[in-house]
Parts: sequence; structure tokens; C-alpha cells
Amino acid sequence: MKQIIQDLKNGETILEEVPVPTPKSGSVLIKTTKSLVSLGTERMLVEFGKANFISKARQQPDKVKMVLDKVKTDGLKPTMEAVFNKLNQPLPLGYCNVGEVTAIGKGVTEFKVGDRVASNGNHAEYVNVPKNLVAKIPDNVTDEEAAFTVIGSIGLQGIRLLDPTFGETIVVVGLGLIGLVTAELLLANGCNVIGFDFDPEKVRIANEKGVIAINPSEGTDQVKFIESYTNDVGADGVIITASNKSNEIISQSARMCRKRGRVVLVGVIGLDISRADFYEKEISFQVSCSYGPGRYDEEYEQKGNDYPIGYVRWTEKRNFEAILNAISKGTLKVKPLITERVSLKEFQKIYGDMSNSRSIASILEYDKTKEPTCTVAITNKSFEGKKGVIGIIGAGNFTSSTVLPNLKKIDAQVKYIASSGGLSSTIMAKRHSIANSTSNYKDILKDEEVDLIFITTKHNTHASMVLEAIRAQKSVFVEKPLALSEDELEAIIAEYKNHNVNISVGFNRRFAPLAKNMKKFLGNDNTPINIVATMNAGFIPADVWVHDMEVGGGRIIGEACHYIDLCTYLTGSRVKAVCMNAMGKYPKENSDNASILLRYENGSNAVINYFANGSKAYSKERVEVYSQERTLIMDNWRKLKSYGFKNGKNSSSKQDKGHFNQFQELIKQQQKGEKAIIPFDEIVNTTRASFAAIESLKQGKWVGVN
Repeated sequence: MKQIIQDLKNGETILEEVPVPTPKSGSVLIKTTKSLVSLGTERMLVEFGKANFISKARQQPDKVKMVLDKVKTDGLKPTMEAVFNKLNQPLPLGYCNVGEVTAIGKGVTEFKVGDRVASNGNHAEYVNVPKNLVAKIPDNVTDEEAAFTVIGSIGLQGIRLLDPTFGETIVVVGLGLIGLVTAELLLANGCNVIGFDFDPEKVRIANEKGVIAINPSEGTDQVKFIESYTNDVGADGVIITASNKSNEIISQSARMCRKRGRVVLVGVIGLDISRADFYEKEISFQVSCSYGPGRYDEEYEQKGNDYPIGYVRWTEKRNFEAILNAISKGTLKVKPLITERVSLKEFQKIYGDMSNSRSIASILEYDKTKEPTCTVAITNKSFEGKKGVIGIIGAGNFTSSTVLPNLKKIDAQVKYIASSGGLSSTIMAKRHSIANSTSNYKDILKDEEVDLIFITTKHNTHASMVLEAIRAQKSVFVEKPLALSEDELEAIIAEYKNHNVNISVGFNRRFAPLAKNMKKFLGNDNTPINIVATMNAGFIPADVWVHDMEVGGGRIIGEACHYIDLCTYLTGSRVKAVCMNAMGKYPKENSDNASILLRYENGSNAVINYFANGSKAYSKERVEVYSQERTLIMDNWRKLKSYGFKNGKNSSSKQDKGHFNQFQELIKQQQKGEKAIIPFDEIVNTTRASFAAIESLKQGKWVGVN
């Protein structure tokens, strides 16, 4: 299928061939008939993509600070690699989609195949959209009209926040697409509406709809006009739908208002606010968040958990339905806003010169497509008779920034890369000369030439995919963790015993050059040692999926397991018991500020401090080892100092966390049929130790590891 994307690195807008998305649980697959180009929002993305690196940096000063902090701790090269990797990830454009439901995900009951629906899907021939971002279209509403659903909801949410009453005077600043829709909805609400815009055509359309629309370039002082119109009272409220970097708009909006007036920002403007403008009149100011309540809430959008109507009357989905109802009843007339209709294949007529476009609403039209395919061939390669042929499931940031660059250095044979949406896997396949991109990972499991599966998806999918791969007689590399529960782990152990395959987990730290040096210093005499390992992991917001115990398993199971494995590698023993304490009066099981004490079978003792409340300017990782009046200090995988060792030498290098070595050994092992690069019993022991850490926190005592 075809999809429009924006390349952030070179600024090109591209029509890309990608696999059709796979219907996800809680979502619907939609075959697109029309989509609406939101010129304001999409113009900003296109112009940002075309800007040079300096201009991009100026637009995101907070990101520049993060980059500088990372340079201090990780070094210049790893930081620049991370930055360029981020820029190499293109953006899908569009969020006003209309089409027909062609498939239903698990748990969806309110839609059926054949329903006409509006959603916030991208400009693509097929889109996969969560059910709470989809609304049925009334029979008397055309697909073209329904394409205005999301845009209308953005304006409607701004109105709901302003809370206008019948007869109030409301000013709309900026009569672009959202502004015109907002103004018409305000008229339907019984308001006196005044609009300002510098485009004569937009002013004309607004006047025809009954708005008192004015072009300030013709000499009208906006503030004085409002004062005159309201007999020096001022407007009851202002909705800003403009897109402009100037700070003058927010100042004018405040000065237009009456005492205790309201200002709601829907657009994007400069926000250097003068206190005096707002203070003297006690004016309230609020920023509107997209389509309404539920936006960016994973529980609502991704998991499909609705807000009770008795407590949240208007969610983003109910706003969608309200706009469609207004169009159906003729309260909102959107057809006069359509400036042009362009076929998808001629998309450059819209995107070629957006900065000079005078269009208000551009409709993309989609032809009938051939039978959709889940797998797209990218390069023509032969894998016949080869071993160590890889299929990658997951095309997220870790795959892009770490897995693929290292596999490329090794010249690994990668036949497939899969992502549920199909876009990210296609971009990565093209960049790294991978033979096929797919949105259906089961196609990989069916291919007899593939004998090694890489799994880099969200943590809650790891165990089930590992089981599927084993049953398909494939060896597996799964990015940590292996499983999120004892039941999942037991199922993997049972299946592993019945198949002649290897399982590897992404415990890369033990393969780092400095870790190998430390092990060489310590030797293999099984002498007990003390370890203090600190992970200055950094803050991750509480609503990110990794904290969800059912999805990410929390950061102890999901990430601290790295260091449990490293300690196991250095001690040469297995964890016998675990005790964990977390920060806070009532610590939660998903805490990411904790100290884990490990007791090993050979008498070794290890403490892992996993903290998320430290400075990003400080080293992210540090390991201290104490043994027989000798000490090793490893700092951030860049420096290793030894004390008390005969012929001990300090070493330093660029940051290397062991990924390259791990992948190189893994592929060599697969090609030559050698034993697993990490003993399976150690993987199981580390996984159980991470579970025991959580159990220890719950019980407040030591927990044994079987």
C-alpha cells in the first residue's frame, strides 16, 4: 500500500510503498477513501524537516540541552549516532482519515466490517486505528464531509474549554481551516462571532457564514474594533487558532477581553506573556489539548478504556460523533471549505510548495487498491543454503539505533524485519538493505530459510513470541526481559526442553570489552567477591508503558535484569536469594528507585543500586568489584581502573556496552552450531532473581531463588 511520510533528515515528502498494517487488539483496520490535509499542522512538520540542523536545534532548545548532557557522559560519537538515528525516523503525515472497516481487532464490538468511519488515521491506503479514535459516519454524510471530523473536533474542544453562553461575543484569531470551523460552531451556539485573518479569501468565506470577519492588513486596529463593537466592554472570550511565532497575538487577545474574560489557545503562537495584560482584568488562559479528553492517555486510546459519560461528558470520540452529527443536521457546512481535490499519487500538488499554498482544505482521494499484502520485497537477495539467517520482529528505536547498525558491521544475513504498522520496518529495510519488510511476523516464522529470530517488541509480547519461535524450530534472541511472570518462564522452559534450539537474551553488558577485562582480572577460581553496581537510569514519566507491570514489567524486571546478569557473569555463580528495598514511605512494585541485594551460591555478595532520580550529567553506569584486597572500578563503559592487581593496567576507550560482541558471537554460534552464548540456566536464574526482587519488596524480606 502507499503512505505519505516526511523525512526529517532531508526534508523530502515521500509516497512510500509499505505493508498493510496488521489489525491490533482493540483496533480496526480501515481502507481509506478520503483524507483531509491539515495545512497548518502539516506545513509546520514539512518546514521543520526542510530546515538545516542549526535551525532544527533552535526550534528545540530543550533537546539541545539533552544532547549536550549526553555528550558529557557518553561521548560525542555515541551521542551523534543517537541524534542522527532519531532524524532518520520519518514521520507519517495526516490525521483526518475516512474509509471503510475491513478487519476488526480482538475486543472490538462496536464496529463491523463494511462500516464507514472517520478516524485520526494517517494519509495511507490502509490505517490501523484504536477504537476510541474511530466514529461511525451517518448515512447522509459524504466521505468528503466526514473528512472534517477530526479538524472539527479540535475546534470544538477549544470551544468546550472556553464554555461560551448564548449571546456572548467571542473572537476567533486566525480563520484557517480550524478557525473557520470554530467560528461556525460558535455561531451555532448562539454567540456573536468576530474573526480576524490576513487572508482575504478566508475573510470572505467567514463573512458568508455570518461571522463578522476582518482583515487587519486593511488598517483595522483589532483591539479598538472590539472595544467599539462591545461599547468598551470587551469580548467575553478569545479562541486563538492562528499559527504564528509572534508574541503580539497573545497580548492582543488579552487586551480584547473584558474583565475576567477567557482566552483559549488552539493554535501555535509565541507565548512570552505580559503579566500586566492578564493581571489587571483577571483574564484566564488555557491551552486546548487536541481533540478532547482521552488524548495521549494510553488507557483510553490504546487500551480502549472509556471514561464514564456521567463524569466525562465529552471525550475525543464523543467530540468526533458530535461533529458528524452537526454535519448530518446541516449545522456545520464544510463543503464550501474544500479548495482542491487531489489523487494520492499526485500528492506533490499539495506538498510541493506548502509555504505558498492559499488552499483552505485539500482532499486526498484514494483509488481502489489491489489486494493488500503484509510483506513487501525491498531488495533481491538469495539465502539458500545459508545459516544464521535472521528475521527481526520489532522496528522500534532499539532496533534502529543498536541492533541494525551492529548487524550491518557484522555483515549479518537479515531476510525480514517486521513492524505492526509496516512503515518503520520498511524504512529500516531500505536503509540497511534488508530483503523484506512485513507487518505480519508469522510470515517470518513460516520461512524455512530463517533460523534465527530477533525479538525487540514491547516486553509483554516477549514470552509468547519466544514460544512461537521455538515451536517453529527457530533459535531466538530476545531483548530483555525473557518473561514477565513465573508462568511465562515455566512455559518457555518446558518448550525449550522439547526442541533443539538456542535461546539468548539481550544481556549485552557481559560482552562489553571492559566487562571481559574485569572477568580476566578476577579469574575463574570461584572466590567470593563483593560488587556494588549503580545504574543512574534516568527519569521516565509514570505514564510510559515500561512502568505498567502488565506491559513493561516495571524497570526492575525490564531493565535492572541487565545488571543481575552482569553480576552473575563476574561472580561465576548463580543467585541464591534476593532482598530489595525501594525509595518512599510506601514503595510500589514498579518503583525505579531501589537497591537490590543479591546472595550468590558461592558466597559472593552484590548490591545493585537502580536509581531514576540522579543527574543526567553524571555517569549512567558504574561498577565496583572488591576481591582479595583488590578493587576494580568501571565507569560508564569508558574507563576501567584496577587497584592491587599484579600487572594491572587501567584502560579507556569509546563507550562500548557489548552489543557488537554479543551479536557477533551469537551469529557465529548459530552458523557453527555451537553452544549458546549465555547458558540457559543462567538466563533462567537471572529472570527468576528479577521476579524475586519484586516479591521481596512486597513481603519485606529475603526471597529465595529456586
